[in-house]
Amino acid sequence: ADRILQIAQDCGAQAIHPGYGFLSENPGFAEACEAAGIAFIGPTPAQMRAFGLKHTARDLAEQRGVPLLPGSGLLSDLAQAQTEAQRIGFPVMLKSTAGGGGIGMRLVWNAAELADAFENVGRLAQANFKDAGLFIEKYVEQARHIEVQVFGDGAGGVIALGERDCSVQRRNQKVIEETPAPGLSDAQRSELHATAVRLAQAVDYRSAGTVEFVYDAATGAFYFLEVNTRLQVEHGVTEQVSGVDLVAWMLQLAAGDLPPLDTLQPVLRGASIQVRLYAEDPARNFQPCAGLLTEVVFPTDARVDGWVERGTEVPAWYDPMLAKLIVTADTREQALLKMEAALDATRLAGIETNLGYLRQVVRSAVFREGRQVTRFLNSFEYRPATIEVLEPGVQTSVQDWPGRTGYWDVGVPPSGPMDAYAHRMANQLVGNAPEAAALEITLAGPTLRFNTDAVVAVTGAPVKLTLDGQPVAMWQALLVNAGSTLAVGRTEAGVRLALAVAGGLDVPAYLGSRSTFTLGQFGGHAGRHLRAGDVLHLAGTATPVAAATPAALIPTYGHHWDVGVLYGPHGAPDFFQPDDIATFFATDWKVHHNSSRTGVRLIGPRPQWARADGGEAGLHPSNIHDNAYAIGAIDFTGDMPVILGPDGPSLGGFVCPAVVLHDELWKVGQLRPGDTVRFHRVPHASSASAEPTSVRAEPVEALTHPLTPILDDRAAEGDRPRRVIRQAGDRYVLIEFGPLTLDLELRMRVQALLHGLQAKQLKGVIDLTPGIRSLQVHFYPALLPRSDLLHIISEADDALPPVDEMVVPSRTVVLPLSWDDPQTKLAIEKYMQSVRPDAPWCPSNIEFIRRINGLESIEDVFKIVFDARYLVLGLGDVYLGAPVATPLDPRHRLVTTKYNPARTWTPENAVGIGGAYLC
Repeated sequence: ADRILQIAQDCGAQAIHPGYGFLSENPGFAEACEAAGIAFIGPTPAQMRAFGLKHTARDLAEQRGVPLLPGSGLLSDLAQAQTEAQRIGFPVMLKSTAGGGGIGMRLVWNAAELADAFENVGRLAQANFKDAGLFIEKYVEQARHIEVQVFGDGAGGVIALGERDCSVQRRNQKVIEETPAPGLSDAQRSELHATAVRLAQAVDYRSAGTVEFVYDAATGAFYFLEVNTRLQVEHGVTEQVSGVDLVAWMLQLAAGDLPPLDTLQPVLRGASIQVRLYAEDPARNFQPCAGLLTEVVFPTDARVDGWVERGTEVPAWYDPMLAKLIVTADTREQALLKMEAALDATRLAGIETNLGYLRQVVRSAVFREGRQVTRFLNSFEYRPATIEVLEPGVQTSVQDWPGRTGYWDVGVPPSGPMDAYAHRMANQLVGNAPEAAALEITLAGPTLRFNTDAVVAVTGAPVKLTLDGQPVAMWQALLVNAGSTLAVGRTEAGVRLALAVAGGLDVPAYLGSRSTFTLGQFGGHAGRHLRAGDVLHLAGTATPVAAATPAALIPTYGHHWDVGVLYGPHGAPDFFQPDDIATFFATDWKVHHNSSRTGVRLIGPRPQWARADGGEAGLHPSNIHDNAYAIGAIDFTGDMPVILGPDGPSLGGFVCPAVVLHDELWKVGQLRPGDTVRFHRVPHASSASAEPTSVRAEPVEALTHPLTPILDDRAAEGDRPRRVIRQAGDRYVLIEFGPLTLDLELRMRVQALLHGLQAKQLKGVIDLTPGIRSLQVHFYPALLPRSDLLHIISEADDALPPVDEMVVPSRTVVLPLSWDDPQTKLAIEKYMQSVRPDAPWCPSNIEFIRRINGLESIEDVFKIVFDARYLVLGLGDVYLGAPVATPLDPRHRLVTTKYNPARTWTPENAVGIGGAYLC
């Protein structure tokens, strides 16, 4: 309280609105506000004290002739509590005289329960409200909780703004509220309103307040419960039917600007219902849930009072309420339909909420018929369509096929299943569409408990699979009953499995896909691998099926793999020696332990290389100016090949002698550390799929064929540079311009060609990804044959104007830079530990930049990096930028280097600097 007051004084606030919190009914805080010359927007301290303790409120109500439940005064000890309970008759409610919000209340059925409850409720009341005073009240078994909204001017004027039914409660905490209360007669409503006004007038009540009653559904009688001397959470439904902004009235009254109350009495119209969205798991006894909200969607035709959005981190502190969803209509029946639609349109993902629970409660017969009582939810049976993760396995994630396509040019990888064959076969077995979201399981599988009947299928690498402890078969549909547990064991050959559930998994679509990209921390379930305690929601219902995969379609999983590839985009004699290529295809490469969805590292012979170095692209002969990669490209990072996976980099500065065929990519997903793999060259004619959705499981036989990675080579002519089109697998081509130098004119031509191809809106083109002097086209050969694509590229390039007439869109972006970033340093440390400690950029990337550019000091690096403007040459998961001289300081120039066999470094002027140096 002291800190809040100090903040108010420091910022010059004239008033404080206390909201719904504990300070809203704290008379000491209200007095402190007044003493500090700050208006407290609420009742007076005296009014809070009169109604704040429930036993004194009962006395005041009795004086005003307000009906009371049989009860006691303030209890001195347990003995008196037992005596009073016997007099009143069990069951009774043991209540804290202070506080509210359902805290400090216990239903007691007999004397034995009372002994335990007396100590516990007293301790809870003392901890929360600093008052351990308790009293007893008769418990009404068919009780409804009905409250009347009142507003007073502090001078004896009080009006009622209708009543609310708040009977749908859990542990005495309200879940659904509505106005008007269903099932009451006009006479009952009038009597409730008049009684509430009479009680508030007893203390000349000021501001908004609520008089709460217990309504006996069996007899129609009502009894005083308590007064809340504050604005209620559910005040919104009253605002909806009355047209009154209660907070505005409170502000106006505090400022002395509220018109006389007798001129403000509104006419109540229609019906309004509110539900409270909580961060809690109804399937696990309403366990509170904290974490990142990965999807937040609210309906546009409902009132939403809330604070969350996608990306909000829900903390573990205090209140689990995320939002209040409020609908209004002319009748209760219409409001019910609107609420059902509003809940169906609401989506919350990343953590568990009570959204599904609310949907079922609102549709229940009891609520629809207005028969709810305060014990209604105690017997309500919630039936979640969910799966609980008891054990998560090693790296279990949600993936869909074909993944997140169309964003390669901005560095977002497709993700998706590494073994798309197993993924799609699992979906086929349970009757799903091929693109349905399913689980990808790596090495060791999860243990899952099903809260609903489901049909599942597990495909991929062979494992032991048990359902409630009994062995069950892979590669067939399995009926799993609600309450059953499915356990997936550890693979012995191969490394990945797919687990599909009929209807698919209900996770948010992010950039058009439900696949998890763990490095980007988005997609799938909470943007990460599964953890114990996670809950997966099903997108549809299960229907029993009897389906099994024919044995001929189940792959053989071993420890040696034959994989079909297309030669290129980079080969001999320009990058590799001819013997290097022969050795590459004749070697049984061993899978490195440091392999993942990003890439599979391979151990084998080192190339001899056709070049001494990478020229101005880098130190090593594997270095080239950055170009886009194909998924499945075998990328030589130095002397070590890496098969780039679906979470791999979009751009890179390394040569790729071969790309895995699309139909063979599933095998890359099964490569396990220690396995061996041999690559087999195939001609393009035998590798194109009949359609984009086809798969092939059988190995591709080794073929001998005079192959070249170059599909088209047009010589330089006039101001037109040489253009080479290289094959990069069966679904990519790589267009390169000019010599292996960094030239802004070449980059301009790449951009102009990109826009020219985009303007054609070619059917079958998935991605157009520019590099430094190249453009990669990702296409579906069934929709756009490669021969047709080559013709279109040639026509588009020929149509380009001279370079000095080219115009491409541009913009200026201002971004912060982190110097010697801790995450970069951590990445280098991990690289040194897991890959190699002697890389040129280790242990300091900044020192490497200083050394390779021949600069005198780290400070010189800092000045160049921070004082320059940058021209973005490529935009992928690796940023490629060229600092450009600023008119403010013409001394700034761009520096690049060339390798010197004497191992000395000579800086020279150039038009750009390779992105690897900056990254």
